Amino acid sequence: MTSKHYETVDSLDTLKEAIKRTRAAQEVYATYTQEQVDKIFLAAATAANVNKIPLAKQAVEETGMGRVEDKVIKNAFAAEYIYNAYRDTKTCGIIEENKEYGYSRVAEPVGLVSAIIPTTNPTSTAIFKCLLALKTRNALIISPHFRAKHATIEAAKIVLEAAVAAGAPENIIGWIDEPTYELAQHLMEDSDLILATGGPNMVKAAYSSGTPAIGVGAGNVPAVIDDTADIQLAVSSIIHSKTFDNGVICASEQSVIVVDSIYKAVKNEFIKRGCYFLKADEAEKVGRTVIKENGSVSAEVVGKSAHYIAELAGVKVPEDTKILIGEVTKTEAVEPFAHEKLSPVLAMYHATNFDEAVDKAETLVFIGGNGHTSSIYLDEKKCPEKVAQFEAKMKTCRIVVNTPSAHGGLGDLYNFMLAPSLTLGCGSWGGNAVSENIGVKHLLNIKTVAERRENMLWFRAPEKVYFKRGCLPVALEELKTEYNKKKVFIVTGRHTFTSGGLKPITDKLDAMGIDHKAFFGVLPDPTIECAREGAEQMRAFQPDCIIAVGGGSAMDAAKIMWVLYEHPEADFADMAMRFCDIRKRIYKFPKMGEKAMFVAVPTSAGTGSEVTPFAVITDEKNGIKYPLADYELMPDMAIVDADLHVTAPKGLTAASGIDAASHALEAYASMMATDYTDSLAIGALKTIFKYLPKAYENGDDLEAREKMANAATMAGMAFANAFLGVCHSMAHKLGAYHHIAHGVANALMLDEVIRFNSAEAPTRMGTFSQYDHPHTKERYAEIADALGLGGRTADDKVERLIAALDELKATVGIKPTIKDYVPEEAEFLATLDEMSLNAFDDQCTGANPRYPMISEIKNMYLRAYYGNDSKK
Repeated sequence: MTSKHYETVDSLDTLKEAIKRTRAAQEVYATYTQEQVDKIFLAAATAANVNKIPLAKQAVEETGMGRVEDKVIKNAFAAEYIYNAYRDTKTCGIIEENKEYGYSRVAEPVGLVSAIIPTTNPTSTAIFKCLLALKTRNALIISPHFRAKHATIEAAKIVLEAAVAAGAPENIIGWIDEPTYELAQHLMEDSDLILATGGPNMVKAAYSSGTPAIGVGAGNVPAVIDDTADIQLAVSSIIHSKTFDNGVICASEQSVIVVDSIYKAVKNEFIKRGCYFLKADEAEKVGRTVIKENGSVSAEVVGKSAHYIAELAGVKVPEDTKILIGEVTKTEAVEPFAHEKLSPVLAMYHATNFDEAVDKAETLVFIGGNGHTSSIYLDEKKCPEKVAQFEAKMKTCRIVVNTPSAHGGLGDLYNFMLAPSLTLGCGSWGGNAVSENIGVKHLLNIKTVAERRENMLWFRAPEKVYFKRGCLPVALEELKTEYNKKKVFIVTGRHTFTSGGLKPITDKLDAMGIDHKAFFGVLPDPTIECAREGAEQMRAFQPDCIIAVGGGSAMDAAKIMWVLYEHPEADFADMAMRFCDIRKRIYKFPKMGEKAMFVAVPTSAGTGSEVTPFAVITDEKNGIKYPLADYELMPDMAIVDADLHVTAPKGLTAASGIDAASHALEAYASMMATDYTDSLAIGALKTIFKYLPKAYENGDDLEAREKMANAATMAGMAFANAFLGVCHSMAHKLGAYHHIAHGVANALMLDEVIRFNSAEAPTRMGTFSQYDHPHTKERYAEIADALGLGGRTADDKVERLIAALDELKATVGIKPTIKDYVPEEAEFLATLDEMSLNAFDDQCTGANPRYPMISEIKNMYLRAYYGNDSKK
């Protein structure tokens, strides 16, 4: 035992000085290395273990509670098991690191920990908390219980002196010599963390102190014995637990609920093992003695022997009685035996069946053991469903199975994954912040260092993209030769069908002996009703291949039919759920292609839908457009044959051509642009500027048609991976509200969006790891350079790009302002606010390099409406 003299702490002034000394020591200790700390941890644990017997004796002599032999075990547990659990745990500096991801976690001490120590475990809990503090480079000041202060302080001294001898700073551990509520309160208020183990009033004071606190709740542990249980194991385990240290451990059983079919056998086993069943009048006496009128346990009985308690109650029992058992029926608070008793006194209840036993256990936990521990005995291998039922009902943070609950709750004795601890968190059910056994991690501040990293990027396209005039019949041969397809369902629009546009496809299918059926009810802005009608025909036909023929509407409709054919349960609202990163979306898109492969054959050069994972469908009942985006919607094969494009009228050629240009522009400006998408976008733009006017002026110019077909597909591949931006968001809504062709709607917004995105000091920039600063002006300038537009400065180049786009639009007959298409100003203004809000919420907005405010979108709409008009 120790003999060194320490400054006495018995007043507020001396406590303040002690806190000052201890904080100074902790500042030094916080600089220690893991090697130094581990050396101190070992020395302290060794000293505590060596002194486990004298400390146990002193605890019993001072408190009159428990048994020396059992307190020896608890002291050994606090030293040996805690050391073993954390000997190799990193608690200093970097404790976790992933250099590839630029991620590390750094452990730092919390500072000064105040430790409230209970009278029931005055030495073991002190050892436990001192060791945790030393392992985590914290300082600790103990507030002992006044009835156990000498034993607690002696334990602290032993640990401190061993730690100092091993190199720890002087005063790293301190204590209050003459504990009072006021001193404990000041200590808690002036510390950095509270470890509170004690009565409910002290724990409540800890939580109301204003300092972060880890407290524990009361235990009122029920033990259910099912009729599948090993009765001998169950009874012996409960006796072992309940008699350990005379029942002072809060995780020990307070009541036993036994299924009727084995009740008599269980009772006889308890009697055989030395327990005493109280008669009705005796139970009444013992109940009044053990539990006070307010429902709390009497201090006179805590940790006393069964014989002592019986004698105190005026009941005569054999001197070697292990447990006093009261057979009771009430599970309400008025029943003394229904409460936590912290002594070898036990309640025993009948239950007609397992369900009733569980219900009674649930009620007993509610009376006074919320969050703590519950226990069950049964054949867990044969009855896993009963374990699950018990677990679901119990609002306890520890559920021990076929285990002495006092020992089981402490951890590492009967289950080696449950952390060893002498402070058991009870979660929110018990009014605690922690729901597990307290350990070193709860005494650490963890700093997470996250270095900027750019996420892995991707490039995805259909497995096969065939292109060249006349390639259609050759590409279709693979349906037979490579895929052995038997039945093809063709989706197209009425015009393509009635004009004979499907003949090259159906002739080839007939020649290969492949059965086919056509659906030609697709209109512009395809609807859910249309998609459902097509899917119903698909289900009747049961195709193993779907061919979409036409522009964006036909391909969008076909994609939706494909989804409904393979997954009729799919919900459009779920599939259209917005996402910030397609890889992290909440909704998981259904797996496609298990019934049919998808082939896309465009008949116009614009949407790029043949190579994109996008589709838009309109709910005809409410007008809501559902934009769907997922790589499951990517076609398996795209066939780009310009021979199918030559009949496209001028208006469609213009609108689709400018749509392709907007795809390339937005893909290049996108935050998610890559070298792969950039080359495609630039290549597409150069081709469009050169060949769109030619294709517009002369639809029979086969070279221009082929070049535009390729450009549209290239732009599609670019935005399929880099995505689009706010221009498309605004175009979607403008087209929906005012029935303007999608390509034209994009054309009307391009000028405003380019100027908007070119701001070097935007209100908000977009959020994506690879987008490190606003630089879209430079990106647009690069496009101008690629197009050979000239210009000395970035600003000049951007204006030249806008001028070139305006010239291109004019060349293909697209008017300059929204007002040219929506002449009724009042009609436009009436929809403006709603359009602006919905454009902000459009899926395309997320990849825009400048994150737009709704008011900014509104202003762009207004400027695009009035153009150069003085009212803009």
